[in-house]
Amino acid sequence: MRVIGIDLYRVRLPLRFTFETSSHRKDAIEHILVRFQDESDLDGWGEIACGNGPWFSAEYVSTAWAVATQFLAPAVLDEEWRHPADLTARWSGIAGHQAAKAGFDGAAWDLAARRDGVPLAVALGTSPRAIPVGVSVGIEKSVERLVERVGGYLAEGYHRVKLKIRPGWDAEPVRAVRCAYPDLLLHVDANGAYRPGAESDEVMRQLDGLDLAMVEQPYPGRDFVSHARLRQRIATPLCLDESIEDAADLDTMLALDAARMVNIKVSRVGGLTAALALARRCADHDVGVWCGGMHEFGVGRAANIAFACDPAFDYPSDISGSDKYFARDVVDPPIVARNGYVSPAAGPGLGLAVDLAWIESIALDTSRHRALR
Repeated sequence: MRVIGIDLYRVRLPLRFTFETSSHRKDAIEHILVRFQDESDLDGWGEIACGNGPWFSAEYVSTAWAVATQFLAPAVLDEEWRHPADLTARWSGIAGHQAAKAGFDGAAWDLAARRDGVPLAVALGTSPRAIPVGVSVGIEKSVERLVERVGGYLAEGYHRVKLKIRPGWDAEPVRAVRCAYPDLLLHVDANGAYRPGAESDEVMRQLDGLDLAMVEQPYPGRDFVSHARLRQRIATPLCLDESIEDAADLDTMLALDAARMVNIKVSRVGGLTAALALARRCADHDVGVWCGGMHEFGVGRAANIAFACDPAFDYPSDISGSDKYFARDVVDPPIVARNGYVSPAAGPGLGLAVDLAWIESIALDTSRHRALR
């Protein structure tokens, strides 16, 4: 098959509430939607889900737009391929820019699954199923507000809560949540906000006594050595997120025994093709995995759900309902969590209708690419 048309839409959706992490606050999400069209007029959709600025990684929406329009679209357009992995070879010479690649890879998988008339989960080699999901809670204005928000999510049936932490907002709020909900499956995520030293050692010691499922990414992404040293000092499992962008990073983690869990984010590792390979590699080395998210719209969220149907993902993933974040999503119907579970749609590919008319009406920018015939 061939992709004879590629449309890119830069779209901004307001959040229902401000979300704050260790590095920044945001009240809206800006992502890039990728639409592939083949010779038979089938569409495939992907989502480039990276930050609005260079906080989570060096890549952000403006750099992704430039790479997608100037390099990825020309590399893919009018090229013959049978499997999405065939297309990833087309951009193998482009260094980095994992989220941009992930959006194109996702569109290829959706298109291939629609062509074959199967749900995306089936195309990925697994069976569609309801998956348990958790929710990520940002830094709040007060400890009391944090405890209240967590209680609201538990009332909605979520199976796990992740608390964002940073220096100055760590042991005290986490302890308050643990005291309020002693049986809660709880973990924390620092997004690399801490630096090795006596002060962070004391914070990690206090967190170690709060019966957490894991501490996620306490130190910066490239600092495998400090994670390895911390792992020897605390009993709470360590999970790496920003540190793992490819198989070589995983090999470094394993060689240093820096962690035994990995948060696999499809956007961070370059797409579904790479994420599948990474999940298999983790399984081979008895490394626990779960599926993280980047506040995706419905397109990327549906792809994450299909990916997380793999039985390797037994820890509740970060794929809460899109209605939690957005008043109106780009897919219909919106993705909704019911009693702490989400399920993939039953139709082929992503299984959801993408609201093209609305996307085109709200797009901040559009770039169209067509094969010359």
